[in-house]
Order: sequence, then structure tokens, then C-alpha cells
Amino acid sequence: MGKKKKKKRLIRPEPQNRLAAEEIIDEVAGKSRQRMERMEGTGQSGPGQKHKLFIISGLFLVLVLLAVWYFFGRQTSWYNREAVSSANILLITLDTTRADHLGCYGYKDARTPNLDRLAREGIRFARAYCPAPLTLPSHTTILTGLEPFRHQVRNNGHYLPADIKTVTEILKNRGYRTAAFLSSFSVDSRFGLDRGFEVYDDTFQADMPFKSMNAERRAGDTFSRFARWLENNYRDKFFCWVHYYDPHLPYDPPAPYDQEFRDCPYDGEIAYMDVYVGRILQALEDKGLLDKTIIIVAGDHGEGLGHRVELGHGIFLYEETVWVPLVFWGKKVFRRPAVVEERVRLTDIAPTILSWVRGEEEAAQMQGRSLETIFQGREKRDRDAVLETFYPRENFGWSELSGIISGRWKLIQSPRPELFDLRSDPEERRNLFSTNQELAAELRQKLEKLLLGQSSPAAGGATRPEDLERLRSLGYLNLAPARGQSSYPDPKEKLELLKLIQQAQAFEFEGKYELAEQAYWKILEEAPDSPASYVNLALALAGQKKMDRAIEVLQQGLDRLPDSEILLTRLGHTYAVSGKFLLALKTMERVLLLNPRNVEALTVSAGILNAAGRKEEAWALYRRALEVEPESKSLRASLASSLASAGKLTEAIDIYKHLIEDFPEDQSLYQFTGLAYSYLGDHEQAIFYLRQAVAIMPTRSGYFNLAVAYEKAGRTREAVEYFRRYLENSSGDRKENIRLARQELERLEKKLAGQ
Repeated sequence: MGKKKKKKRLIRPEPQNRLAAEEIIDEVAGKSRQRMERMEGTGQSGPGQKHKLFIISGLFLVLVLLAVWYFFGRQTSWYNREAVSSANILLITLDTTRADHLGCYGYKDARTPNLDRLAREGIRFARAYCPAPLTLPSHTTILTGLEPFRHQVRNNGHYLPADIKTVTEILKNRGYRTAAFLSSFSVDSRFGLDRGFEVYDDTFQADMPFKSMNAERRAGDTFSRFARWLENNYRDKFFCWVHYYDPHLPYDPPAPYDQEFRDCPYDGEIAYMDVYVGRILQALEDKGLLDKTIIIVAGDHGEGLGHRVELGHGIFLYEETVWVPLVFWGKKVFRRPAVVEERVRLTDIAPTILSWVRGEEEAAQMQGRSLETIFQGREKRDRDAVLETFYPRENFGWSELSGIISGRWKLIQSPRPELFDLRSDPEERRNLFSTNQELAAELRQKLEKLLLGQSSPAAGGATRPEDLERLRSLGYLNLAPARGQSSYPDPKEKLELLKLIQQAQAFEFEGKYELAEQAYWKILEEAPDSPASYVNLALALAGQKKMDRAIEVLQQGLDRLPDSEILLTRLGHTYAVSGKFLLALKTMERVLLLNPRNVEALTVSAGILNAAGRKEEAWALYRRALEVEPESKSLRASLASSLASAGKLTEAIDIYKHLIEDFPEDQSLYQFTGLAYSYLGDHEQAIFYLRQAVAIMPTRSGYFNLAVAYEKAGRTREAVEYFRRYLENSSGDRKENIRLARQELERLEKKLAGQ
């Protein structure tokens, strides 16, 4: 079919620019008229002369107009490149945030004044795309400038290869202080995004032995961590990343947003999150840094919201999950606001940052391209966007999807391919694949070329054996199936099963484990090659205390999928909570053969060995786990407790003191430190820490321990006081402790009376 000539979309200039241009034109035109009038007044203007003067004046006016256009249209004076070098760089990522649910993108029901302000005052990209509708792959692309098929993080839970460099590492080498404050386990440090960050604050579920896959914290908690860091580091030039995770299933906005947005809690989560975008702006302003900071706001992916059955994200590549918000803001760098209509990608963020720090050599290794050419007005065309998701295959045993957006067209490659004209059909309701086979073939060839890293397509397309093998090695079994067709079903054919999966997840979230179990049995019949089918069913059974039945289901899964790390880990954990410690230990040993850095396997094994008296083996496993999760409060406390119980009190005290620095409000840490000093014989230090424990939270054990410490230090009056306090609050404690306290109190009171 014939192609229409593409109409160029220009960056809309600020109205002041247009007014200034019009004033110059009027002034030039006025001066031209005045000159003609003067010439007429001196008698120099015969008919021929008037004609020449008219032509000369017209040419002069055209030249002036061209100069004005060049100055205001091409030079885009609103971009001040010189101000970049001295600026801080702050990256704010908004997890699971659809562009069309923000006010600045035209959503009337939004309550996003702070994000709208940044978009209104900065550079808003009207059409930005993520590489994959998943948190970890998308954020990895933001920080590396690479597509998922290059950085190899194709799904949540994957690990970034050691040889992939992040933009953070480069900025740190350029003298920036670096810090990150995260809100979800999906971007936990273990997956590799912490490279180059001096501070990588992913401390949530601190009191749990290990983080669950659903571990998260609200924007308010993440902001408070950022604010404390800023208080001590605002004098230095920094690169900082703040990640907010709130608008993520299940939607549970805090008050008052839960009531105000009860008909759409997803919007309530975004409204709550926007408040803490505003708090960041206020914190920067309070430190005098707002005008000295470039702020980049990016969504990592969108959310289905049930528009095509999918409530969440990760399965499909439709606009609702891959079109994301993107805003650049900086008062001194972007002097005038603008809206960029040209299509860009999250892949372009890292090379843009590097172009600001003279990192062209490193940026050249990236697949994204700097946005500076757009800021400078030198580029006026859409960039092709490559899309993919391996979530359907890894989580449900369905086909992976890949796609490309080029010009007005979007191709989604799957067992049943889809072709959409985004200009005439932005909601992707009409699949034009069957009536546009030639165009679809061209787009597929372009997609294959990009995936293969070819500068030009192979003759006849990607049909050469070496090209097919390369595509297969990259995981694109739909593009290069081994036997002529994909062995995995198209996710579009599994919509009824998807509805059932989402219903089961809702039952589980609501604590309706019996209903969840019934649904998961049906899901297991439909998807027997998915580890998630067995794990979810086992969790629903465990929720009903059917532990033996849960173990049977997990063993059934391992009979079919013997090398599944997730199944083995869940089985080992289920053995442990069922009291079958030897089986748990043997199962976790199998896990560690598959993945020596599996924190859950290391932690469970360490706990079992410690309880069995195999202390040194336990310490080795605790330390291996801490190499992956160095910030874990639970792991550090467990190691310290084990060391103390073996008489290694000095080592234990050192760990406890570092924990107190990180968690100064936890009274138990002061108690443990005080007890360790007491056993060490340093009673004054013991009293110092035990008094702080009681000051933070008075407890009967705190009173008892402090009384004993005073007694050992020979401070009888204080010992009497705290034994009395203990007995006043001893209700419910062990009878042996109460009897001992009374005996000691009576003895000490007699001693005082005798004195």
C-alpha cells in the first residue's frame, strides 16, 4: 500500500518565543516601509525604481525571517547546555504508572499537581516507551542504556551480568556522590542495579529473615530515607535515584486517598505518590538545590487495568502497559517548557546523562541515543522502539512476545501476530496484519535486524541459519522456532485462564485460601509446566495449615520440573516451617547448587545448622547471605546472636553497634548489646545500653536485665529499684523469673537495711 509523506512534528516553543519572533518581524517590516517612504520623499522612486526597491525589501524581509526562524526554531535557546556540568541529577521512577492517568497527559480525574508542575515547567515527552512491561528489565534499561536482549535481564528475578556497566558507575568515577532509595524487592540489590551506588537503600521487611518477592514500602517511607541522606550530602554534587512503587496491585492507598478514590484505588495510589514527589521538590528547595538539580521523571511501565482482561502487566505489549510518562526538568538547563511529540525510549535516558558528563565513548556502547539532539532542535523524527516480554513464557508457559513501533505502525510478533496503525487506531482495536502482509514482513525484518545488531538486513530477511540460531539463542522462539512453529501458545488464546489466575490471586490476597485452592487446582491442570502453578497452590494449602498436602504438590512439580529453583526453594521452606529440618537442609543444599546466592536457602540452612550446634558452618552461611543482602537487619542480628551464644562477644557487640546505627529506635538491639557487655564483664557499658533500651520502650525483660546489671556492678539501690519495677510489671512472665526476682529483691533490701 502507498505510504503518505510523514508530517514532521516540531517541539512546541513557549509562547514568549513566538511573541518575540513576531515583534522582530513587525519591527523589520516597519523599518522596510520607512525606508521606502524616505526614498519616495527624495524623488528617487520612479516606477522601475519602486519595483526594484520592492524586490530588494522583500528579499531582505525573507532573509530576516529565515534568521529569526533559525534562531528560534533551530537553536532552541531554551536549552542551556553550559548549565548541565554543575547540576545535580535526580532520577525519580514511578513504578506501574500509566501516562494517561496523569493530569499532565490529559487525564481529568488525576490528582497529580506536583508531577503536572514538573511537566508544565519542563520538557514533557508525549510518547515515551519502555522496553518491557516489567519492573526489573525496564529499570535495568534505564540505568544501562541497553535493551533487555543485550543486558539479559528479561524478567523480574533475573541477575545483571557482571560485565554490564551502569551509568551510575560512570557518574561515580566522574566525581558524583551516588545514592538510591528503593521501594520494592523487584529492584533489590541482589539483582545488580546497586553497581556504582555508594548508598543503595532497599531496606524493607527489615524484621523478616529474608525479603519476600512481594516486599515493598510506601512512598512516605522511601522519601524519609532520601531526606535523611540529603541532609548529610546536599553540599556535594550528586546523582540520586528515588523509586516509588505505590500504584501496584493490590491497590491499597492510605487515608484519605482510600475513600476519595474508592472507585479507582489505582488513581488513589498515584495521588498519594505524587505527594511525595512534591516532598522531594520541597526538600531540594529547602536546601537551595532545586534550581541546581536536573530532575528526570520516568514511568517504568504501565498497567492493564482489565482493558484486555489483564489487570496488571507483563503479559501483553499493548499501549496501556508500554507507553510511559517521561519528563525532564531543570530551571537553568531548560529555560522554557516544551512538549516533544517525537517518539523516544527509556533506553535513551542513560546516554543522555552521559552526554552531560563527556561520556560519549561509554554512550557509544549503548543502544539508546542521547536526547540532546532533540533538546537542541537538531532531530525531528520518531525513534523506533523495540518491545518484548518473556513473562508469559517463564511464568505461565505461554509464548514470549516481541514487537516494534516504527513510524505510525506497531507490530507485535506472537504465534498470532498483530499489526496496528497507532495514528488512526491508538486504542489498538483493529488488527491489520492479515491485510498488510508485506508491511508486516518489512517490520518483522527491521525488528530482527535490531535484535541481531545488524546495520543492514540480510538478503531475503533473517532466514539464514546463523540468523535463526542467533535469534533462538537470544530466546526469541516465536521469531525462530525450532520446528517451524512455536511450541508455546499465544497468550491471547489463554484469556479465560488469565481471568481464573487473576481471580485466584484476588482470593489469596483476601485470605480466602479455600477458594484460592480450588482455582489453583484448575490452573495447574491448564499450566502443568509453570512453576508458579505449583507454588501458588502450595501457598494456598499452607494458608489452610495443610502443610503435608502442600509438600506433596511441590514434590509433584519437581517430578515434572526437577531443576526449578523456585520449586526447590519453596519446598525447603515448607519443610522448615513443618519442623522437618533435615529434609529442609538437604533441599536447600540442592538450591545452593543451582544458585549459590539464594538468600532464602542460605538463611534457612544457617538457622538449622545454628540450632544443631554447628556454629561455624552456620556463620559461614550467614556471611554468604550477607554478601547478597548486607543491609539485612534480621541476618545481621541472627549472626550476632549466634556469635554471642558461642562466646564470641566482641564480634557480636561490633555487629550490634552497627545495627544500632542503622536502627536507632529498636530497643531490642540495645538490650542484646547490654547483655553481651554484661557477659563480657563490662557492667558499666552493660548498664549504658540497657538504660537506653528501657528509655525507648519499658519492658519487663528490660527492667529485669537492668536490675541484674546494676547488681553485678555493685549498685544495690538501683538494682532494688529495677527489680521492683520488674515485679510491678511481671504479670504473664515465667514463674521462675518472678520467683528469682523476689528472692534477689528481698536479699538486696536486707543488705541495704543492714548498711
